[in-house]
Amino acid sequence: QVQLVESGGGLVQPGGSLRLSCVASGTIFPVYVMGWYRQAPGKQRELVAVINSGGGTNYADSVKGRFTISRDSAKRTLYLQMNSLKVDDTAVYYCNLKSVRDDWGQGTQVTVSA
Repeated sequence: QVQLVESGGGLVQPGGSLRLSCVASGTIFPVYVMGWYRQAPGKQRELVAVINSGGGTNYADSVKGRFTISRDSAKRTLYLQMNSLKVDDTAVYYCNLKSVRDDWGQGTQVTVSA
């Protein structure tokens, strides 16, 4: 079983930056896709960015050029660098690992407000 623990959320002003981290523990199979999803109040959970075990990445159009997903395999950590944050980026951000299972973290709140 995999456990995913997110951190790094908080309150930031529009135009600011945050970096989210997700530490994975447990058994991770060599073929996987890890990613960040977000859910704003009253909205469905949506994909933000994913990275596969080969290093390929994919981003939602709304965050392209502003967010960067990366990983440190030695630290078993996934990151999301978020720059030029907008009010519309406000949401709970979830870490996800898709392999033989579909595991989720507990989420971290990101609030962008003046």
